[in-house]
Amino acid sequence: MAALSSAAALRLCATVILLDMVFSKSVVPDLDDSFKESRKDDIWLVDFYAPWCGHCKKLEPIWNEVGIEMKNMGSPVKVGKMDATSYASLAAEFGVRGYPTIKLLKGDLAYNYRGPRTKDDIIDFAHRVSGALIRPLPSKQMFEHVQRRHRVFFVYVGGESPLKEKYVDAASELIVYSYFFAASEDVVPESVVLREVPAVLVFKDDTYFIYDEFEDGDLESWITRERFQNYLTVDGFLLYELGDTGKLVVIAVIDEKNTSIEHTRLKSIIQEVAQDYRAHFRRDFHFGHMDGNEYINSLLMDELMVPTVVVLNTSNQQYFLLDRQIKNAKDMVRFIDSILNGTVEAQGGDSILQRLKRIMFDAKTTVVSIFKSSPLMGCFLFGLPLGVISIMCYGIYSADTDGGYIEEQYEISKSEMESQDLMEESREQQEPSDGESVVPPMHEPKDALEKKKD
Repeated sequence: MAALSSAAALRLCATVILLDMVFSKSVVPDLDDSFKESRKDDIWLVDFYAPWCGHCKKLEPIWNEVGIEMKNMGSPVKVGKMDATSYASLAAEFGVRGYPTIKLLKGDLAYNYRGPRTKDDIIDFAHRVSGALIRPLPSKQMFEHVQRRHRVFFVYVGGESPLKEKYVDAASELIVYSYFFAASEDVVPESVVLREVPAVLVFKDDTYFIYDEFEDGDLESWITRERFQNYLTVDGFLLYELGDTGKLVVIAVIDEKNTSIEHTRLKSIIQEVAQDYRAHFRRDFHFGHMDGNEYINSLLMDELMVPTVVVLNTSNQQYFLLDRQIKNAKDMVRFIDSILNGTVEAQGGDSILQRLKRIMFDAKTTVVSIFKSSPLMGCFLFGLPLGVISIMCYGIYSADTDGGYIEEQYEISKSEMESQDLMEESREQQEPSDGESVVPPMHEPKDALEKKKD
């Protein structure tokens, strides 16, 4: 009886899985050439993929979940996918240059998604970009709701002005990264103190900062710098994005699975500095921690011991390593201040020598990783070309040897001819030179001799 019930349960699970797969495929349709014309009346979130792409295969189940949830939420955004290798010309029209590429297509506009490839982040991107560029905040309740929901967002306070025009222009470029709102002065929380109106504010890290044109420069550049929280959980993708901010990143490189005091202590010190010294370092630094040193090692082209602290300048690939023992937050502050005043030497960079070094390091790392993951594949990939090159070299060497032998024989025969010419000339020099011809003596006939005797 128990066996029958377990078998029935297994069949039920298999049926649910199959139905889920079928439903997922029906929710996320495969698009073709007709999509170019049919899409114009709708908003589409499209994954452009290649069948052989490993990252595309990894994204596929996440993409199916995105399609299901967007449909269940009643979102106006339709989710689809397109084989960019089968419809290469259409993909090229949308500016697809790599796989996978996620784009939200809204009328004549195409927005690239550059965030983490998780379901929640992709859905948040779709809602943000598909909605209004500048969203109104008509009441204090709505303002408080937005504060609870979003970790970072920007607000324009005031009426029509040149500053608002700049704000709208910046939002049209940066809507893929953050939310942009507009509010009147009377709905702003009482805790916010405005020196003047109109104003642009960023709300993050349980506080707010006001844009100052004289100190912060261009508005769009300021928004780019301020669109991240002050303390972050850092990965390779986020480091790449932080390069646009122009700020240095102070990272505690730890092993999150290791619960030893040293690992947790360094992370706590970085968090304390980010919180307590935010006003001092906000314009120049981001703070965070990274799990593991694999990505950092590829940047530094060296093996970094864990746990430690490294300060990265992602805009030019320079970095700073600890030159002292860090016991508390004050020691860390002194180290960061020494970077600002130039007493700590920067390493790395993007010079020609460093670029060549990085090419060699990346090549070495790739070869080692291939042999570690699949020795047979490594032998095939590198052994076959080396074998072909060896055969070619042997053929070239053999051809050169034969040619050299013929040339040597030719040279020898030529020298023999020259020696023969010299011998002939010497013989000619030994003969008389007075112009007389030498006639060999001729014997007179026998009859003539007898006549002389008579």
